Amino acid sequence: MKTIEIQGLTLQGVMVRSRNADEAQTETARIGKLWNDFASQVVPHMSTDAQVYGVYYGYESDASGAFNVLAGCDKDLALDANGQAWACVNLSPGSYLVFESRGAMPQALVTTWFEIWSYFADPQCPHQRAYTTDFEYHRETGAVDVHIALVTP
Repeated sequence: MKTIEIQGLTLQGVMVRSRNADEAQTETARIGKLWNDFASQVVPHMSTDAQVYGVYYGYESDASGAFNVLAGCDKDLALDANGQAWACVNLSPGSYLVFESRGAMPQALVTTWFEIWSYFADPQCPHQRAYTTDFEYHRETGAVDVHIALVTP
């Protein structure tokens, strides 16, 4: 794990609102469908050099509250099939702790999120989550880097 500085970035795509408790139940989970929607609705509009991101933002409180998830990319997209603009989010500038997720997806990514929650739940954790924008950077190799926004002194 490493800490990096992000200057900010605007991303466009499709969005849902969920909570971790909902994602734990098949009948209420929304994020899997969101990525299916991304594949069918957004990918056809992406340029070949676009990078894929998953962004968690609009936190109601902490890891137990509701949040928005955007599945999108870093390039401008044409209007959607209905002539509407895509959902848009700006990554918050600041310090991020990066967790690397490798292996068979999506299970490797789920495991990484459990590691993140455990890391920040440890009373000896040297970092504090900001709950502004957290994001996944989906690499072309199939690996995913999960960036968690940190409170900075």
